Formats: sequence, structure tokens, C-alpha cells
Amino acid sequence: MIFKGEVLAVSTFQWFEPLYTGGAFMSEREDGIEITFLGTGTSQGVPMIGCDCAVCQSGDPRDKRTRASIHVKTTDAAWVVDTGPDFRSQVLREGIRWLDAVVYTHSHTDHIMGFDDLRRFCDARNGTLPIFASPETMADLRRVFSFAFNGTAVFPGYVQPDAQEVTGPFFIGETELRPLRVKHGRAHVFGYLFLREGKKRAAYLSDCKEVSPEAAMEICGVPTLIIDGLRERPHPTHMSVGEAVAFAREIGAGETWITHLCHDLGHAATEEKLQGVARVGFDGLKIVV
Repeated sequence: MIFKGEVLAVSTFQWFEPLYTGGAFMSEREDGIEITFLGTGTSQGVPMIGCDCAVCQSGDPRDKRTRASIHVKTTDAAWVVDTGPDFRSQVLREGIRWLDAVVYTHSHTDHIMGFDDLRRFCDARNGTLPIFASPETMADLRRVFSFAFNGTAVFPGYVQPDAQEVTGPFFIGETELRPLRVKHGRAHVFGYLFLREGKKRAAYLSDCKEVSPEAAMEICGVPTLIIDGLRERPHPTHMSVGEAVAFAREIGAGETWITHLCHDLGHAATEEKLQGVARVGFDGLKIVV
């Protein structure tokens, strides 16, 4: 079957209650992978332009959501997953000065339009920057940012991508990344499973409505799941919060974090409704897995 998820009554399922330290989540494993939520919002961000709803007018900083992306750091490498329109402000906010690679989930506008700001990381490396993406996503990157891929802009200060098409598992440093095909409308989308020394550490599914049985088996029992949960109401191309929680339960995931939220969901109110079954990510959140 295709794992679509079903609405789950959150009060019926007991979940691990995470420990917070200094505003950033810290798991029991301090020698693992640090994941920073650069952005946790949907394609229009939160607040939305010209919207007077309670969430868009909220004074809670956790309700200020830039476009979805994460920064991943280990003792041997650092990379980002996706570079949306807010990428520049996100890396400035987090003080990110070095990248060993960039990984893409898909080529929708809210996930690629910060590509040109990778030029500073090419400068820091004094050369090319590995770019990992599916063949379909790479083709779109080559089309949209042809100036970077056509070999004519090889001067300092320009993006110099080293294109790496993803057709199976690959490594960044000592971390293995396994691509996971998921359904998100008509788009060709990858989620990713992160492993260290062959052990599952985290899965990132930022944009999905359905997860294939093969991908679900791949991430079964993953200790940390970061997953799309757009809103409470069903959506044709994104999981709802209920569907995301139900899927996490189906695969036996541990800590579960909701991302890619729209302005229907206020942070505090959504956390209260979830009652610890899952947690709501927010921009700037750091977890160690």
C-alpha cells in the first residue's frame, strides 16, 4: 500500500517528551548530527503578505517562518538541504560561513531560489561546491540557473556548481544520505535518510503527501523524523498534521518534528493540541540526533 496517513487522535498515543536546553533541543546523543531548522514555513512564508489573521499578526517569534530548509553539521562536514528565497537571511542569522555541499529535495521555487547566494561559499572554498540533486531536479537547476552551469561564469564571485546527480545512496563526509522518493503533486521529490556508521539518525521529508512502501520501510524506526505538516485540513499535495503524526506512528518513528507549516497553524496552539505526540519545528531550532 501507499502510506497516505490517517488522522490520528493524538491523545491515544504516548510519545517521548524531549528535553530542552537553552531553547535548543538536545537529544541524549551529543556526538551525532546537529540539524538547524533554517526555515519551517510553506511557499509563501509566515506571515503572508497582506494577511491580518491571528498567526500572521502574532508576536510569538516562533510564528515567523521562512521557507523550509535545514543546515546539517557533523564533526567532518556541513551542508544544507535546499536554498529557498530566504537562504541569504537564514545563513546570516545562523552565522554559517562554510558548506561542503548542497542537497536538493526538488525544484519548486521555494526550495531553489536562493541558489545564487551560494557564490559566497564557492569563494570560501576557492573553487566549486558539490550540488546533489535527482536527475529531474538537476535538469531544472541547469535550466533556471544556466549561467552557473554553462561554463561561461568561471570567475571569482560567481556560483561554481559541481553537479552530482543522485540515483542512489551517497556520502557527505562520513554521513550516508539515502534518497527517498515521495509523492508531492506532480513534482519529482526526494526526502533523505541520514545515517552514521550504518545507523539511522534522522529522516527529512519536507514536502510530501504520500510515502511509498519502499521509502517507509527504509525509515522504519528512525529515531528522529522531520516531516511535512502543512495544516490541519487535508491538502492535495502536502500532509496535514494529522496525516504526518499517523505516518510517524505507522513507521515507529521516535522524536517527530513538524515542518513546512502555513499560517493556519500557530506554534503555541498547535503544540498544545499535539500534547507531546509530535513537536512543532521553528526557525532557528537546533537538534542533535
